[in-house]
Amino acid sequence: MKNYSYTPEISDQEINDRAASLIENGIKTLNQREILPAIMGMIDLTTLEGADTDQKVADMCEKGKSISTMGLGLPNVAAVCVYPTLVQTACRVLEGTGIRIAAVAGAFPAGQSPIHIKVAEVKYTVEQGAEEIDMVISRGKFLQGEYNLVFDEIAAIKEACGSAHLKVILETGELKTATNIRRASEIAIDAGGDFIKTSTGKVQPVATEHAMLVMLETINDHFRNTGKRIGIKPAGGFTSVDIAMRYYALTQQVIGKEWLNNNLYRYGASKLVDSVIEAARG
Repeated sequence: MKNYSYTPEISDQEINDRAASLIENGIKTLNQREILPAIMGMIDLTTLEGADTDQKVADMCEKGKSISTMGLGLPNVAAVCVYPTLVQTACRVLEGTGIRIAAVAGAFPAGQSPIHIKVAEVKYTVEQGAEEIDMVISRGKFLQGEYNLVFDEIAAIKEACGSAHLKVILETGELKTATNIRRASEIAIDAGGDFIKTSTGKVQPVATEHAMLVMLETINDHFRNTGKRIGIKPAGGFTSVDIAMRYYALTQQVIGKEWLNNNLYRYGASKLVDSVIEAARG
């Protein structure tokens, strides 16, 4: 196993400056109307509240599968993301639509449970019908320097996923520095994550361009070294098409158009769908 303690220090200011420059250059190449279908087709339509009910999830699923019928030239969303106990409701409403069922599992959002509890929850969630699992890393253990434990937990959860894809949430707002985000990204990828994801949406700041650039560069380096493409999911704070376009531009600049499809890129969002529909009607 790699010694993650020796991750080189990364300048946060340099990352911020580079992200701003890349986005500025990338935005110039984009036509908003042309990429609206791509943005919509990469959304994980999400509800993760304590007050979530079967009816709320059913209504959200109906919304997600009705977009292609609006006559706006937009596809349906890529997936819905819910809590484990609501997976069966989502499966029932979305049967036959091709929209994927994602669920948070593994002691979301804090990650503060023993690994056997996390693994049991992941197995339960997959048995309920989830095709994708969004897990959180143990940030407390990570910040204590217990990198091998974090690796082992991700690997155990990946095994528990079976055929379901695993998205590993780093919670970059708690990791804070570019060096920590780089280290956590490497651990998540090396341990078997199919995607790395910025945030739970429960901690401020949520997705940031700073974190996104570090994660994209980690994915790019991994691809250069192995030939394997890892997905990325910025999540939290996507309230407008303009914000989504900035992340789209950054991704295109760093790792290329090959990643800009819903097999390798997702937005974790609840409000972005309405913004895309409004822009398509404008």
